[in-house]
Amino acid sequence: MILSGLYLSRFDKAALDNLGFDSFIEAFNVIGYALGSRPASIKNYRDEFDPLFPNGRKGWHKRATRDYCLLLFEQYRYLDLGEFTALIKSFFTGDGTLLPETEVPAPNQKSSSAFAQRLATGAAAEHYFASVYPDISTFSGLLMENTTLYGCGYDFRFRRALEHQEFLAVEVKGLSGQTGSLSMTPREYEAAAALRERFFLFVVRNFREKPSHSIFRDPLGAGLEFKRTERTILQISWLTSV
Repeated sequence: MILSGLYLSRFDKAALDNLGFDSFIEAFNVIGYALGSRPASIKNYRDEFDPLFPNGRKGWHKRATRDYCLLLFEQYRYLDLGEFTALIKSFFTGDGTLLPETEVPAPNQKSSSAFAQRLATGAAAEHYFASVYPDISTFSGLLMENTTLYGCGYDFRFRRALEHQEFLAVEVKGLSGQTGSLSMTPREYEAAAALRERFFLFVVRNFREKPSHSIFRDPLGAGLEFKRTERTILQISWLTSV
């Protein structure tokens, strides 16, 4: 969170452009939730560093910068824009990239905007859901299991007890704006078709301003129209014999 604030303060609008965000509010929302924190925390750390840079903002100029923030400032101040951008992206991917090999940006879509979009519909939306589900009556009192790494077609599973076979499944999606298009993978669509009333599509809206959410139970039968699309992707690999 501290390094994200330092990055946004130092590189200002260039930071937004390189991550694909339209505004600082969107960056605070997406990065904050994606890191499992609050958007206000990212803003506060950006403001913490603002007095150190000529970016036109005063930030927390009425007090000295905190020592632990100055320590990171000194450690990372010499990274250029490209290096720092790769570092920030690595917080969410491990290697500075976000798109898996099987996914590519849509035609005419910059890789930076693809990063912001994937982060919003992925980690940010999932952590948003994890922060609000206890207040949703459908899931309150149930045990939650994070299944994002299982490849089972949904992100979370809810049961009354671990030994219970019956469960509710939740697939989480995110939108930068209040409305937009969502895609489901074949595995997600198959899970929705098999589970029907036990499958929930949880949509986090409006990361650009103030996130809110909508819940669709049995999305295939809830009035949403899903259109099958196909896209051929050329994948290149290099082989050798040892």
